[in-house]
Amino acid sequence: MEQEQFRLEQWLADGAKGIRSQLMKTRFLPEAFWEHSWAAGRESLLAVRSLLDAAIEKTEKKPAKRVTKIKVEKGE
Repeated sequence: MEQEQFRLEQWLADGAKGIRSQLMKTRFLPEAFWEHSWAAGRESLLAVRSLLDAAIEKTEKKPAKRVTKIKVEKGE
């Protein structure tokens, strides 16, 4: 049986979810905390959305066409 590689980010995320669910069950934190926490999460998502929108806008702009003038001399 192959052992799965330890992933610190996933471990921390799982721990945070577990702590949050325990705190919500016990109502240790006031309701205002959860309201602000939800609003902060929403603002974070809106910030990411603005970055994505800007990136999409840059890819949709057509590059300006460069015009190169070439001087042609008439031969004899």
